[in-house]
Amino acid sequence: MIDPELSEEAHFKEGDEHEHNTEYDHEAFVGKDQARQFEELTPEQSKERLGKLYDKVDKSGDGKVTEEELKDWIKFTQKRYVWEDSEKQMKQSDQNKDGHVTWDEYKNTTYGFMEDEEHSDGASSYKDMVARDQRRFTKADKDKDSKLNSDEYTAFLHPESDDEMKGIVVEETLEDIDKDKDGKISLDEYIGDLWPEEERTKGEEPEWVKTEREQFQQFRDTNKDGFMDKDETSAWIMPDDFDHVTSEAKHLIQESDADSDGFITKQEMVDKYDLYVGSQATDFGEALKNEHIEL
Repeated sequence: MIDPELSEEAHFKEGDEHEHNTEYDHEAFVGKDQARQFEELTPEQSKERLGKLYDKVDKSGDGKVTEEELKDWIKFTQKRYVWEDSEKQMKQSDQNKDGHVTWDEYKNTTYGFMEDEEHSDGASSYKDMVARDQRRFTKADKDKDSKLNSDEYTAFLHPESDDEMKGIVVEETLEDIDKDKDGKISLDEYIGDLWPEEERTKGEEPEWVKTEREQFQQFRDTNKDGFMDKDETSAWIMPDDFDHVTSEAKHLIQESDADSDGFITKQEMVDKYDLYVGSQATDFGEALKNEHIEL
């Protein structure tokens, strides 16, 4: 599946489009990398750090965070995670340190330890993973020089963040869910991806699964042929008419704007600290360490 930050489904808990997913809120606001740090913080420590972070979100410095300021911060956080992750991984993969990553360099650093799989029971799975990455690598090589510069490598690692690469995300999602490999997603495959076999043995079908069946039949399968094809899958995971950043900013304001004036004060944000950071917060701690960070 694609990165949760891009999925409409990720805004809500499974099967309930009226109950917001707090983990999504945390990741949208602070990023994805520092979750363990926040699992160790007390509520008071979280509030203290959130108060410091507020000053970075409030770019105007007027003590009132607007929807636009929240949107800018969320965009910054998402881009920052992509940049830092790509930079870190490029340092590992660029073995000759020439500022580019060739396919051989990537394959060696990523799959080198799995070479023995070519002669084991896992050979098919190994070959499938390599072939999939090579296809994505070729797509990301926009200048067709058989190596990826930093921008191309970022597109390779995070195709959901690059307009020209989003098609590959749809292809990979389709392949993941399409178990019988007929090029489309059936209702059973769709439900099976959301409700794994091991969970089905624990009791009767949950209400949210029934809701998802209805969602598939009413909204996902738009041509009513009983399947989701490539275009329908794309509309599901990357709807053109859904602005995730704006939706998230509006949600955060709605949930924490206690006096309903359309702004968030520092106290209002701190009072709702678990909405912004909680136990699943990530890039937040790193942001506070780097006092030089600017939006």
